[in-house]
Amino acid sequence: MKKIIIIAIALLAGCTRSDQDSKYLRWVGDAEPDPEIDASDFQLCGSEKMVQQYFHFGQGLQYEGEKIALRKRFEEAYRSVETAQSGWIRIRFIVNCQGLAGRFRMIGSDLDYQEQIFDERITEQLLKITQSLDGWAVLSKGGKPRDYYQYLIFKINNGDLTDILP
Repeated sequence: MKKIIIIAIALLAGCTRSDQDSKYLRWVGDAEPDPEIDASDFQLCGSEKMVQQYFHFGQGLQYEGEKIALRKRFEEAYRSVETAQSGWIRIRFIVNCQGLAGRFRMIGSDLDYQEQIFDERITEQLLKITQSLDGWAVLSKGGKPRDYYQYLIFKINNGDLTDILP
């Protein structure tokens, strides 16, 4: 019995968690502030550690008018680009507790999910339209408004915008 207690204490002592800063981000895809590309006036309402991931609240797209309104904005503003490029472009960003979006990050892949750099005429349009969206919902947890990650994925087929996810 004495040996079991000693082993249990040794195991539990190894399970302590340190609150020291880590060189790793909390989650894959977390967007650290970058003064080179981020708007200086975008502020989180809580701490970096409290930004909710979209997969934690499981409520899907949180936009006023939902996907129909979002799709309409892109259909009105996006102009097809004459190119043979096809694939996926993901724009991930944070919506703060005031419903304002910031820290936009973009990555592209071809239809086989291999990283791809898209024509700037495509990416600049998508980023500009995404940054102009102003209908993001304010999410609360325990009655307190929270900052959260959101993303949009655009399917591009020969320069045409053919689908928006989620």
